[in-house]
Amino acid sequence: MKVLIAHNAYQQRGGEDGAVEAETRLLQEHGHIVVRYERHNDELRNRSHLATLAAGREAVWAARSFRELRALIAREAPDIVHFHNTFPLISPAAYYACAEAGVPVVQTLHNYRLLCPAATFRRDGKVCEACLGRSVPWPGVLHGCYRGSRSATAAAAAMLAVHRAIGTWREKVDVYVALTEFARRKFIEGGLPSERIVVKPNFVESDLGPKQGQGDYALFVGRLSEEKGLGVLLNAWGRLRELIPLRIVGDGPLREEIAGVIRTKKLKSVDLLGPLSRSEITPVMHGARFLILPSVCYENFPLTVAEAFACGLSVIASRLGAMAEIIEDGATGVHFSPGDPEDLARRVEWAWSHPHELREMGRTARSEYEDKYTGERNYKRSMEIYERAVQRSSACASYAIREPSVDKARG
Repeated sequence: MKVLIAHNAYQQRGGEDGAVEAETRLLQEHGHIVVRYERHNDELRNRSHLATLAAGREAVWAARSFRELRALIAREAPDIVHFHNTFPLISPAAYYACAEAGVPVVQTLHNYRLLCPAATFRRDGKVCEACLGRSVPWPGVLHGCYRGSRSATAAAAAMLAVHRAIGTWREKVDVYVALTEFARRKFIEGGLPSERIVVKPNFVESDLGPKQGQGDYALFVGRLSEEKGLGVLLNAWGRLRELIPLRIVGDGPLREEIAGVIRTKKLKSVDLLGPLSRSEITPVMHGARFLILPSVCYENFPLTVAEAFACGLSVIASRLGAMAEIIEDGATGVHFSPGDPEDLARRVEWAWSHPHELREMGRTARSEYEDKYTGERNYKRSMEIYERAVQRSSACASYAIREPSVDKARG
Protein backbone atom coordinates (compact mmCIF):
# COMPACT_ATOMS: atom_id res chain seq x y z
CA MET A 1 0.00 0.00 0.00
CA LYS A 2 1.16 3.52 -0.75
CA VAL A 3 0.16 6.01 1.96
CA LEU A 4 0.47 9.76 1.63
CA ILE A 5 0.87 11.32 5.08
CA ALA A 6 0.08 15.04 5.28
CA HIS A 7 1.00 17.15 8.31
CA ASN A 8 1.37 20.80 9.25
CA ALA A 9 4.33 20.73 11.65
CA TYR A 10 4.54 23.01 14.69
CA GLN A 11 7.23 25.60 15.46
CA GLN A 12 7.87 23.90 18.77
CA ARG A 13 7.99 20.18 18.21
CA GLY A 14 5.31 18.39 20.23
CA GLY A 15 3.50 15.13 20.70
CA GLU A 16 1.62 15.35 17.40
CA ASP A 17 4.84 15.70 15.42
CA GLY A 18 6.28 12.70 17.26
CA ALA A 19 3.16 10.62 16.59
CA VAL A 20 3.39 11.37 12.86
CA GLU A 21 7.03 10.26 12.74
CA ALA A 22 6.23 7.10 14.70
CA GLU A 23 3.32 6.14 12.41
CA THR A 24 5.48 6.78 9.35
CA ARG A 25 8.22 4.47 10.61
CA LEU A 26 5.68 1.82 11.59
CA LEU A 27 4.18 1.73 8.10
CA GLN A 28 7.60 1.61 6.47
CA GLU A 29 8.72 -1.22 8.73
CA HIS A 30 5.75 -3.25 7.46
CA GLY A 31 6.73 -2.72 3.84
CA HIS A 32 4.39 0.13 2.88
CA ILE A 33 5.52 3.04 0.74
CA VAL A 34 5.06 6.35 2.57
CA VAL A 35 4.97 9.67 0.75
CA ARG A 36 5.11 12.81 2.89
CA TYR A 37 3.51 16.19 2.34
CA GLU A 38 4.52 18.66 5.03
CA ARG A 39 4.27 22.34 5.64
CA HIS A 40 5.85 23.91 8.68
CA ASN A 41 4.75 26.79 10.88
CA ASP A 42 8.27 28.20 10.59
CA GLU A 43 6.94 29.65 7.32
CA LEU A 44 5.01 32.12 9.47
CA ARG A 45 8.09 33.58 11.13
CA ASN A 46 8.92 37.19 10.26
CA ARG A 47 5.97 37.57 7.89
CA SER A 48 4.83 41.09 7.08
CA HIS A 49 1.46 42.33 8.32
CA LEU A 50 -0.12 41.75 4.88
CA ALA A 51 1.37 38.27 4.70
CA THR A 52 -0.03 37.52 8.15
CA LEU A 53 -3.50 38.53 6.95
CA ALA A 54 -3.02 36.22 3.97
CA ALA A 55 -2.16 33.41 6.37
CA GLY A 56 -5.55 33.95 7.99
CA ARG A 57 -7.19 33.36 4.62
CA GLU A 58 -4.96 30.33 4.07
CA ALA A 59 -6.40 28.74 7.20
CA VAL A 60 -9.77 28.67 5.44
CA TRP A 61 -8.51 27.74 1.97
CA ALA A 62 -4.80 27.29 1.26
CA ALA A 63 -4.60 27.44 -2.52
CA ARG A 64 -0.91 26.55 -2.53
CA SER A 65 -1.49 23.40 -0.50
CA PHE A 66 -4.39 22.43 -2.75
CA ARG A 67 -2.22 22.77 -5.86
CA GLU A 68 0.79 21.02 -4.38
CA LEU A 69 -1.21 18.13 -2.98
CA ARG A 70 -3.16 17.71 -6.22
CA ALA A 71 0.13 17.50 -8.15
CA LEU A 72 1.64 15.10 -5.61
CA ILE A 73 -1.38 12.79 -5.78
CA ALA A 74 -1.24 12.81 -9.61
CA ARG A 75 2.46 11.96 -9.53
CA GLU A 76 2.49 9.36 -6.73
CA ALA A 77 -1.02 7.81 -7.03
CA PRO A 78 -1.39 6.94 -3.32
CA ASP A 79 -3.95 4.43 -2.15
CA ILE A 80 -4.94 6.64 0.76
CA VAL A 81 -4.15 10.06 2.23
CA HIS A 82 -3.78 10.25 6.00
CA PHE A 83 -3.96 13.76 7.45
CA HIS A 84 -2.74 14.73 10.89
CA ASN A 85 -2.62 18.49 11.55
CA THR A 86 -3.88 20.75 8.72
CA PHE A 87 -3.98 24.09 10.57
CA PRO A 88 -3.16 26.68 9.38
CA LEU A 89 -1.07 26.16 6.22
CA ILE A 90 -2.54 23.01 4.69
CA SER A 91 -6.19 23.77 5.46
CA PRO A 92 -9.29 21.69 4.60
CA ALA A 93 -8.72 22.65 0.94
CA ALA A 94 -6.45 19.61 0.86
CA TYR A 95 -9.44 17.29 1.30
CA TYR A 96 -10.86 18.66 -1.95
CA ALA A 97 -7.67 17.78 -3.82
CA CYS A 98 -8.15 14.21 -2.59
CA ALA A 99 -11.83 14.19 -3.56
CA GLU A 100 -10.97 15.42 -7.04
CA ALA A 101 -8.58 12.48 -7.45
CA GLY A 102 -10.92 9.97 -5.80
CA VAL A 103 -8.44 9.10 -3.04
CA PRO A 104 -9.78 8.00 0.39
CA VAL A 105 -9.13 10.38 3.30
CA VAL A 106 -8.34 9.60 6.94
CA GLN A 107 -8.02 12.42 9.50
CA THR A 108 -6.50 11.84 12.93
CA LEU A 109 -7.97 14.15 15.58
CA HIS A 110 -4.89 14.87 17.69
CA ASN A 111 -6.52 17.87 19.36
CA TYR A 112 -9.92 19.60 19.57
CA ARG A 113 -9.33 22.13 16.75
CA LEU A 114 -12.54 21.18 14.91
CA LEU A 115 -14.56 22.06 18.01
CA CYS A 116 -12.58 24.85 19.67
CA PRO A 117 -10.54 27.62 17.94
CA ALA A 118 -7.79 27.20 20.53
CA ALA A 119 -7.91 23.38 20.14
CA THR A 120 -7.70 22.93 23.93
CA PHE A 121 -11.16 23.45 25.48
CA ARG A 122 -9.45 25.76 27.94
CA ARG A 123 -9.81 29.44 28.88
CA ASP A 124 -8.66 31.51 31.86
CA GLY A 125 -7.09 28.47 33.48
CA LYS A 126 -10.26 26.38 33.35
CA VAL A 127 -11.99 23.90 31.09
CA CYS A 128 -14.26 25.75 28.66
CA GLU A 129 -16.75 24.28 26.18
CA ALA A 130 -18.44 27.55 25.16
CA CYS A 131 -17.77 26.94 21.44
CA LEU A 132 -18.75 23.27 21.41
CA GLY A 133 -21.49 22.65 18.85
CA ARG A 134 -21.73 26.26 17.66
CA SER A 135 -21.96 26.92 13.93
CA VAL A 136 -19.79 29.98 14.48
CA PRO A 137 -17.51 29.84 17.55
CA TRP A 138 -17.94 33.48 18.56
CA PRO A 139 -17.01 33.05 22.25
CA GLY A 140 -13.51 32.01 21.23
CA VAL A 141 -13.13 35.08 19.02
CA LEU A 142 -14.48 37.38 21.74
CA HIS A 143 -11.93 36.09 24.25
CA GLY A 144 -9.04 35.74 21.78
CA CYS A 145 -8.57 32.13 22.80
CA TYR A 146 -6.04 31.26 20.10
CA ARG A 147 -2.65 32.73 20.99
CA GLY A 148 -4.38 35.52 22.94
CA SER A 149 -5.31 37.22 19.66
CA ARG A 150 -8.81 37.98 18.40
CA SER A 151 -7.60 38.26 14.81
CA ALA A 152 -5.78 34.92 14.95
CA THR A 153 -8.78 33.33 16.66
CA ALA A 154 -11.06 34.80 14.00
CA ALA A 155 -9.04 33.01 11.32
CA ALA A 156 -9.46 29.68 13.13
CA ALA A 157 -13.15 30.38 13.73
CA ALA A 158 -13.69 31.26 10.07
CA MET A 159 -12.11 27.99 9.01
CA LEU A 160 -14.47 26.08 11.30
CA ALA A 161 -17.59 28.02 10.32
CA VAL A 162 -17.01 27.99 6.55
CA HIS A 163 -16.26 24.31 6.30
CA ARG A 164 -19.11 23.38 8.58
CA ALA A 165 -21.44 25.43 6.36
CA ILE A 166 -20.27 23.84 3.08
CA GLY A 167 -20.28 20.31 4.51
CA THR A 168 -16.55 19.61 4.40
CA TRP A 169 -16.45 17.76 7.70
CA ARG A 170 -19.38 15.54 6.72
CA GLU A 171 -18.55 14.88 3.09
CA LYS A 172 -14.81 15.02 2.48
CA VAL A 173 -13.36 12.79 5.22
CA ASP A 174 -13.96 9.04 5.04
CA VAL A 175 -12.74 8.13 8.55
CA TYR A 176 -11.88 10.25 11.57
CA VAL A 177 -9.51 8.79 14.17
CA ALA A 178 -10.04 9.87 17.78
CA LEU A 179 -7.42 8.89 20.34
CA THR A 180 -9.88 7.99 23.12
CA GLU A 181 -13.55 7.24 23.63
CA PHE A 182 -13.85 10.50 25.57
CA ALA A 183 -12.60 12.46 22.56
CA ARG A 184 -14.89 10.52 20.24
CA ARG A 185 -17.91 11.49 22.33
CA LYS A 186 -16.87 15.15 22.25
CA PHE A 187 -16.52 15.15 18.47
CA ILE A 188 -19.93 13.53 18.09
CA GLU A 189 -21.38 16.16 20.42
CA GLY A 190 -19.69 18.77 18.22
CA GLY A 191 -21.41 17.50 15.09
CA LEU A 192 -19.04 15.08 13.36
CA PRO A 193 -20.73 11.93 11.97
CA SER A 194 -20.59 9.26 14.67
CA GLU A 195 -20.47 6.37 12.20
CA ARG A 196 -17.20 7.69 10.79
CA ILE A 197 -15.27 8.25 14.03
CA VAL A 198 -13.15 5.34 15.25
CA VAL A 199 -10.75 5.12 18.18
CA LYS A 200 -7.04 4.37 17.86
CA PRO A 201 -4.73 5.50 20.68
CA ASN A 202 -1.10 6.51 20.42
CA PHE A 203 1.47 3.76 20.84
CA VAL A 204 4.96 3.11 22.16
CA GLU A 205 7.37 2.40 19.30
CA SER A 206 9.63 -0.02 21.14
CA ASP A 207 9.04 -2.00 24.31
CA LEU A 208 10.66 -0.12 27.21
CA GLY A 209 10.51 -3.21 29.43
CA PRO A 210 8.98 -3.46 32.92
CA LYS A 211 10.84 -1.79 35.73
CA GLN A 212 12.46 -3.75 38.52
CA GLY A 213 12.20 -2.79 42.18
CA GLN A 214 9.95 -0.49 44.13
CA GLY A 215 11.16 2.90 42.91
CA ASP A 216 12.75 5.73 44.84
CA TYR A 217 10.83 8.85 43.76
CA ALA A 218 7.68 10.25 42.21
CA LEU A 219 7.98 11.45 38.62
CA PHE A 220 6.51 14.09 36.31
CA VAL A 221 7.34 13.99 32.59
CA GLY A 222 5.88 16.56 30.21
CA ARG A 223 5.78 20.10 28.92
CA LEU A 224 6.35 22.69 31.64
CA SER A 225 3.28 24.81 30.93
CA GLU A 226 0.24 25.99 32.83
CA GLU A 227 -2.26 23.45 31.47
CA LYS A 228 -0.08 20.57 32.66
CA GLY A 229 -0.86 21.43 36.28
CA LEU A 230 2.65 22.17 37.54
CA GLY A 231 1.26 24.72 39.99
CA VAL A 232 -1.04 22.09 41.46
CA LEU A 233 1.86 19.64 41.66
CA LEU A 234 4.20 21.99 43.53
CA ASN A 235 1.42 23.18 45.86
CA ALA A 236 0.69 19.55 46.70
CA TRP A 237 4.36 18.91 47.47
CA GLY A 238 4.36 21.82 49.86
CA ARG A 239 1.53 20.14 51.79
CA LEU A 240 3.11 16.70 52.19
CA ARG A 241 3.62 15.54 55.76
CA GLU A 242 6.67 13.49 54.86
CA LEU A 243 9.66 14.01 52.60
CA ILE A 244 8.87 12.32 49.25
CA PRO A 245 11.38 12.80 46.41
CA LEU A 246 9.97 14.21 43.16
CA ARG A 247 11.77 14.47 39.83
CA ILE A 248 10.40 16.79 37.13
CA VAL A 249 11.46 16.10 33.54
CA GLY A 250 10.66 18.45 30.68
CA ASP A 251 10.98 21.94 29.28
CA GLY A 252 8.60 24.77 28.51
CA PRO A 253 7.61 28.36 29.25
CA LEU A 254 7.29 27.82 33.01
CA ARG A 255 10.73 26.31 33.53
CA GLU A 256 12.28 29.35 35.23
CA GLU A 257 9.15 30.05 37.24
CA ILE A 258 9.07 26.45 38.50
CA ALA A 259 12.73 26.65 39.49
CA GLY A 260 11.93 29.85 41.40
CA VAL A 261 9.00 28.26 43.24
CA ILE A 262 11.16 25.31 44.24
CA ARG A 263 13.74 27.72 45.71
CA THR A 264 11.23 30.06 47.35
CA LYS A 265 9.19 27.31 48.98
CA LYS A 266 12.35 25.38 49.85
CA LEU A 267 11.06 22.17 48.29
CA LYS A 268 14.29 20.32 48.91
CA SER A 269 12.87 16.99 47.78
CA VAL A 270 12.01 18.32 44.30
CA ASP A 271 14.61 17.95 41.55
CA LEU A 272 14.06 19.81 38.26
CA LEU A 273 15.96 17.75 35.68
CA GLY A 274 15.01 19.75 32.59
CA PRO A 275 14.60 18.18 29.14
CA LEU A 276 15.89 14.65 28.58
CA SER A 277 16.12 12.54 25.43
CA ARG A 278 13.79 9.58 24.97
CA SER A 279 16.61 7.17 25.79
CA GLU A 280 17.41 9.13 28.97
CA ILE A 281 13.78 9.19 30.15
CA THR A 282 13.39 5.39 30.13
CA PRO A 283 15.82 4.67 33.00
CA VAL A 284 14.29 7.57 34.95
CA MET A 285 10.88 5.91 34.57
CA HIS A 286 12.35 2.56 35.63
CA GLY A 287 13.61 4.17 38.83
CA ALA A 288 10.31 5.84 39.76
CA ARG A 289 7.64 4.58 42.14
CA PHE A 290 4.79 6.23 40.21
CA LEU A 291 4.14 8.86 37.55
CA ILE A 292 2.03 11.96 38.22
CA LEU A 293 -0.19 13.60 35.59
CA PRO A 294 -1.74 16.68 37.28
CA SER A 295 -3.14 18.29 34.09
CA VAL A 296 -5.92 20.85 34.41
CA CYS A 297 -7.02 20.51 30.76
CA TYR A 298 -8.61 17.84 28.60
CA GLU A 299 -5.56 15.85 27.60
CA ASN A 300 -6.14 13.98 24.36
CA PHE A 301 -3.73 11.09 24.79
CA PRO A 302 -0.46 11.76 26.62
CA LEU A 303 2.10 9.32 25.22
CA THR A 304 3.83 9.52 28.59
CA VAL A 305 1.03 7.41 30.07
CA ALA A 306 1.49 4.62 27.52
CA GLU A 307 5.26 4.73 28.15
CA ALA A 308 4.68 4.52 31.91
CA PHE A 309 2.41 1.51 31.39
CA ALA A 310 5.11 -0.12 29.24
CA CYS A 311 7.47 0.30 32.20
CA GLY A 312 4.92 -1.20 34.60
CA LEU A 313 4.56 2.19 36.26
CA SER A 314 1.21 3.23 37.78
CA VAL A 315 -0.06 6.78 37.31
CA ILE A 316 -1.66 9.32 39.64
CA ALA A 317 -3.81 11.51 37.40
CA SER A 318 -6.46 14.22 37.43
CA ARG A 319 -9.97 12.80 37.16
CA LEU A 320 -10.52 14.84 34.01
CA GLY A 321 -11.42 14.07 30.42
CA ALA A 322 -9.52 11.28 28.71
CA MET A 323 -7.22 10.77 31.68
CA ALA A 324 -10.09 9.33 33.70
CA GLU A 325 -10.57 6.83 30.86
CA ILE A 326 -6.96 5.86 30.11
CA ILE A 327 -6.00 5.44 33.77
CA GLU A 328 -8.40 3.21 35.67
CA ASP A 329 -8.72 4.26 39.30
CA GLY A 330 -7.51 1.48 41.60
CA ALA A 331 -6.37 -0.71 38.69
CA THR A 332 -3.63 1.10 36.73
CA GLY A 333 -3.36 4.17 38.92
CA VAL A 334 -5.13 6.62 41.21
CA HIS A 335 -7.40 9.57 40.41
CA PHE A 336 -7.52 12.88 42.26
CA SER A 337 -9.81 15.90 41.95
CA PRO A 338 -8.58 18.20 39.14
CA GLY A 339 -6.83 21.33 40.35
CA ASP A 340 -6.96 20.25 44.02
CA PRO A 341 -3.44 20.16 45.55
CA GLU A 342 -4.74 18.93 48.90
CA ASP A 343 -6.39 15.90 47.32
CA LEU A 344 -3.29 15.24 45.22
CA ALA A 345 -1.13 15.36 48.36
CA ARG A 346 -3.40 12.77 50.03
CA ARG A 347 -3.20 10.45 47.01
CA VAL A 348 0.58 10.80 46.82
CA GLU A 349 0.99 9.96 50.50
CA TRP A 350 -1.28 6.94 50.12
CA ALA A 351 0.60 5.68 47.07
CA TRP A 352 3.99 6.19 48.69
CA SER A 353 2.97 4.18 51.76
CA HIS A 354 1.30 1.31 49.83
CA PRO A 355 4.07 -0.31 47.76
CA HIS A 356 2.25 -3.65 47.46
CA GLU A 357 -0.81 -2.04 45.89
CA LEU A 358 1.42 -0.05 43.56
CA ARG A 359 3.18 -3.21 42.38
CA GLU A 360 -0.19 -4.76 41.55
CA MET A 361 -1.22 -1.62 39.68
CA GLY A 362 2.09 -1.67 37.83
CA ARG A 363 1.51 -5.23 36.67
CA THR A 364 -1.97 -4.30 35.47
CA ALA A 365 -0.57 -1.25 33.70
CA ARG A 366 1.98 -3.43 31.92
CA SER A 367 -0.80 -5.77 30.75
CA GLU A 368 -2.74 -2.72 29.51
CA TYR A 369 0.28 -1.69 27.44
CA GLU A 370 0.61 -5.16 25.93
CA ASP A 371 -3.10 -5.24 25.04
CA LYS A 372 -3.47 -1.72 23.61
CA TYR A 373 -0.33 0.32 23.08
CA THR A 374 2.24 -1.77 21.20
CA GLY A 375 3.34 -1.03 17.66
CA GLU A 376 1.86 -4.26 16.36
CA ARG A 377 -1.54 -3.53 17.88
CA ASN A 378 -1.45 -0.03 16.41
CA TYR A 379 -0.46 -1.28 12.96
CA LYS A 380 -3.29 -3.79 12.89
CA ARG A 381 -5.77 -1.07 13.84
CA SER A 382 -4.35 1.27 11.17
CA MET A 383 -4.91 -1.34 8.48
CA GLU A 384 -8.51 -1.82 9.64
CA ILE A 385 -9.06 1.94 9.46
CA TYR A 386 -7.51 2.25 6.00
CA GLU A 387 -9.68 -0.59 4.70
CA ARG A 388 -12.74 1.09 6.15
CA ALA A 389 -11.82 4.37 4.44
CA VAL A 390 -11.26 2.63 1.10
CA GLN A 391 -14.62 0.87 1.32
CA ARG A 392 -16.49 4.09 2.09
CA SER A 393 -14.69 6.00 -0.66
CA SER A 394 -15.49 3.26 -3.17
CA ALA A 395 -19.13 3.18 -2.10
CA CYS A 396 -19.43 6.96 -2.47
CA ALA A 397 -17.80 6.81 -5.92
CA SER A 398 -20.20 4.08 -7.05
CA TYR A 399 -23.16 6.10 -5.82
CA ALA A 400 -21.91 9.19 -7.68
CA ILE A 401 -21.59 7.18 -10.91
CA ARG A 402 -25.08 5.70 -10.61
CA GLU A 403 -26.80 8.96 -9.67
CA PRO A 404 -26.81 10.60 -13.16
CA SER A 405 -28.49 7.56 -14.71
CA VAL A 406 -31.23 7.76 -12.09
CA ASP A 407 -31.82 11.42 -12.96
CA LYS A 408 -31.90 10.59 -16.66
CA ALA A 409 -34.48 7.85 -16.08
CA ARG A 410 -36.63 10.28 -14.14
CA GLY A 411 -36.38 12.78 -16.96
